Amino acid sequence: MKDIKKNNRTIVQTLALILGNMNFPGFINGTIFKGKTKYICVPGLNCYSCPGAIGSCPIGSLQAVIGSAKYKLSFYILGLMSLFGVLFARFICGWLCPFGFVQDLLYKIKSKKININKKIDKPLRYFKYLILVTFVILFPMLLRDVVNIGAPYFCKYICPSGTLMGGVPLLALNAPLRNSIGFLFSWKMFILILVIVSSIFVYRTFCKYLCPLGAFYGLFNKISFYRLEINENKCTKCKVCERSCHMNVPVMTKPNHSECIRCGDCVKACPHNAIKSGFSFKK
Repeated sequence: MKDIKKNNRTIVQTLALILGNMNFPGFINGTIFKGKTKYICVPGLNCYSCPGAIGSCPIGSLQAVIGSAKYKLSFYILGLMSLFGVLFARFICGWLCPFGFVQDLLYKIKSKKININKKIDKPLRYFKYLILVTFVILFPMLLRDVVNIGAPYFCKYICPSGTLMGGVPLLALNAPLRNSIGFLFSWKMFILILVIVSSIFVYRTFCKYLCPLGAFYGLFNKISFYRLEINENKCTKCKVCERSCHMNVPVMTKPNHSECIRCGDCVKACPHNAIKSGFSFKK
């Protein structure tokens, strides 16, 4: 793979969005694709209920299995997510996730940008790990109905990606569904609007503070094969790379920090060409 400095990330993100949602008739008929590819998880947060989705969201799939009456854990889903993590980690967030792409487009809207104070920002970053443990794992496992089935709590109560890509298109195309709208959908729309508005002023608010899939992939950033490397002989400690990072990663000291989404801004900004990215199989 070429150095990310030489790639157009927007083109890759657009292609990933199209390839993951190729069931174009679904957007006309208001139906969900049910072909065999739906058994395969896509790398990014791409809602199963999106009319165009030809694959499944890994977070949604994980909740469905944990909350089922028959199975308590899916080694297939966890194994596939771990494979994605070992190979790419949060490169997926920066380049392949549809909802990450939506946030990038929103941030390009001209407005006065806001930098969250570090004393507030740092503890808030752990909130996505709390969501991963509680809403994705513990709640579906422990909070079950009378037939011993747990709900996909993150998808049901939080996920703005599912609301945008699944809920809104399906409601727009199905009158019976619109007649059944209740408080829950209004709550989900409130979260979606909050994320959309905040993403105009703060870079990737959902990725930073709420996304359980980003939290999971972040655990692999330090060991993934796709990584950033600093050439100490070229680096002058000018900190231009860190000032260019919208995820507030300490690039010079921890280039493979769990918050790095491999967007490549630091690589482009470095005046000394001291930062390289790509696959590395060294220890």
